Amino acid sequence: MSTPVPTEIKFHQASKILEVTFDDGAVFKFTTEFLRVNSPSAEVRGHGPGQETLQVGKEDVTIENIEPVGQYAIKPTFSDGHDTGIFSFQEMYRLGINQEMLWKDYLQQLKDAGHERKAE
Repeated sequence: MSTPVPTEIKFHQASKILEVTFDDGAVFKFTTEFLRVNSPSAEVRGHGPGQETLQVGKEDVTIENIEPVGQYAIKPTFSDGHDTGIFSFQEMYRLGINQEMLWKDYLQQLKDAGHERKAE
């Protein structure tokens, strides 16, 4: 079974939402903060289990540019300068399916580390 492929990728500047529509009909809306803190980069995930770095203070981050990477991924450049995360379409789909759980986990990690998000 192959991974669904995006048919449309739209960035809504005002709301800071990246909307990705896949060929199986799934539509995922990602905040830029969610994407930034879940970047598949070594800076965020490390080079192996247990090497993750909790990302804090990313509430106001936005996407300044999105580059295609071949026919399989996108590479966003975030307003905080982060530009090393390559989001494969498979990873985007996984993030979309697990978005609610991943967000709750992130908020809990912030709380456990003694960090508070700025009020929205």
